[in-house]
Amino acid sequence: MASTDRAREHPLGLQHLSGCVALSKAAHWNQNAADWRLMLEIGRGYGLSLADGTLAATTLTLPYGTRFAWVSMVLVLPEHRRKGYATRLLKRALAELDADQRAAVLDATPAGHEVYAEEGFRDTWAFTRFALKALRPGGAADPAGVRSLEPRDWSRIGPLDAEAFGADRIEVLRALAQRLPQAAFVAEHDGELAGFLLGRDGREASQLGPLVARNAESARGLLASALAAVAPPIFVDVVDRESALANWLEACGFSFQRPFTRMVRGAVRAPGDASLVCCPAGPELG
Repeated sequence: MASTDRAREHPLGLQHLSGCVALSKAAHWNQNAADWRLMLEIGRGYGLSLADGTLAATTLTLPYGTRFAWVSMVLVLPEHRRKGYATRLLKRALAELDADQRAAVLDATPAGHEVYAEEGFRDTWAFTRFALKALRPGGAADPAGVRSLEPRDWSRIGPLDAEAFGADRIEVLRALAQRLPQAAFVAEHDGELAGFLLGRDGREASQLGPLVARNAESARGLLASALAAVAPPIFVDVVDRESALANWLEACGFSFQRPFTRMVRGAVRAPGDASLVCCPAGPELG
């Protein structure tokens, strides 16, 4: 009997949390138990387990508003790759999104890009992950106008993020702010909100993002403030158009890790205003 015949599909829930974290660890991805818990609570999970109960593959869809959902955590244990497990779960998830008339959006690694293209996803824009092991003095950064996030800021952060991302995800943002509060900053200009930055703890490193900003000066000031407050190791995902920001991070000690491509299926383009996005929240959250 083929191994795929012995694998059982099932809904993915919090009872599978330890298996989910084991999948992240096996893939050398950064998600920890808190990440998985958040995604399982707000999204729909698909799992595939072997006869012995081992969770061998996962896929998640995270609904954002009514127009689209994020496709996330398409993972397979390394020893069970090339058996069709990932495609099996992905096809099921996409069929349910089609039935709900939701577009699908994801951030693809080079390894997964071809698989997603075959399922009808199209490239939109790209970003690059940078990793920091030890901070060294970089170029001058002026954090003027940057301060720690306060409860009163949420009424302005929500609309700015919805403009950038394309949907209301305030529940996710609030959860991230609690995870790494020392990385939560806002930038102001002439009394108006010019940008914000959040972060979270991870299994391998702290992740800085999302960073949404209306100008390059605010973006750099927000990151400079976070780097002064958060100890390495740190991951930051920087959109490819922000080459000056990427160069500054490299001067601070960051190094290239991997590229990602934002892809969309079922819509003309990816949602939101990409010109406002400097750093995504991470490929699992958008």
